[in-house]
Amino acid sequence: MDNQDNSIQMQLEKTNRILLKKLERCQNERRQLETDIATKEFLLKKVICELEESQTDLQYRGQELENTLDSLHKMQAQMIQSEKMSALGQMVAGIAHEINNPVSFIYGNISHISQYTHDLLRLVQLYHRYFPNPPVEIQSERKTIDLEFLEKDAIMVLHSMNIGTERIRDIVLSLRNFSRLDESEFKAVDIHEGIDNTLMILQHRLKATDKNPAIQVIRDYGNLSHVECCAGQINQVFMNILVNALDALEEFNTKRTYQEIRDNPSRIMISTSVVDSQWIKIAIADNGSGIPESIQKKIFNPFFTTKPVGKGTGMGMAISYQIITEKHGGKLEFFSTPGKGTEFVLQIPIQQQV
Repeated sequence: MDNQDNSIQMQLEKTNRILLKKLERCQNERRQLETDIATKEFLLKKVICELEESQTDLQYRGQELENTLDSLHKMQAQMIQSEKMSALGQMVAGIAHEINNPVSFIYGNISHISQYTHDLLRLVQLYHRYFPNPPVEIQSERKTIDLEFLEKDAIMVLHSMNIGTERIRDIVLSLRNFSRLDESEFKAVDIHEGIDNTLMILQHRLKATDKNPAIQVIRDYGNLSHVECCAGQINQVFMNILVNALDALEEFNTKRTYQEIRDNPSRIMISTSVVDSQWIKIAIADNGSGIPESIQKKIFNPFFTTKPVGKGTGMGMAISYQIITEKHGGKLEFFSTPGKGTEFVLQIPIQQQV
């Protein structure tokens, strides 16, 4: 009996040792598994963190690339526009020079022709006074040429020619001043002269036609001193804003009758003033149909235009904004009420900061 008990106990002890070893192996395996899981969890978190960092870096680089591409588009558009305006300036300057020479010759000789005409007419009147009854042939020729009318009309024709040549000289002067489009240096200039020159260039669009009465231009100029700016580029801004105003008025007038336009004439109001003794303010307003609210936020965006294909590049206002804000450190904004009109307001410092 004792031997049997001893044998059972030995088996139990052996089984227990086996179980303990298995348990120890299981515990070792569990600890190893926990270590492996912790290691993998750490690596997984590290990979996730690196992926998040990579994603953030990719987003940042993507934004950088987008900004660079946008800048390149703006630069390209500006270079194209600047090249076009420079070529336009050279062409205008050349035309003005070619016109100026013959016009100056005509204008310089009109005074002499006028004096000669007065002298000849005075001589004819003296002949008529002392020889009231000339031969029949002379009397017949006087009736044929209508001497009395000729005497009056010749003076009026010469006066009209003088006014016409003065007008051409003014236009040529405006062309020459406006052709400073390629100037890039800051100079002290007369802002009012730039506005007037631009209006002179656009005079053909302000005149009355068979379909529309003349567009009124109301100037309310303040007492401005000379302003330090790039004259050609500022003229370009005036041109862009005024052309847009004229386009808006013309489009608005297509929806109105001739009588409606006469009752409420198309107008462009230009006012200038000094702000805080350090800035000048120029406001250009029209009484057209205004800018729809849905597109007002896009007005200064490059390549945005409401004009038909082939009639607008969408760069005029974008470049104007860049010229005023970046080149001159100023402000360019607009206020528009649909159905009542639009007002563009630009401000630039009187003197540029060095």
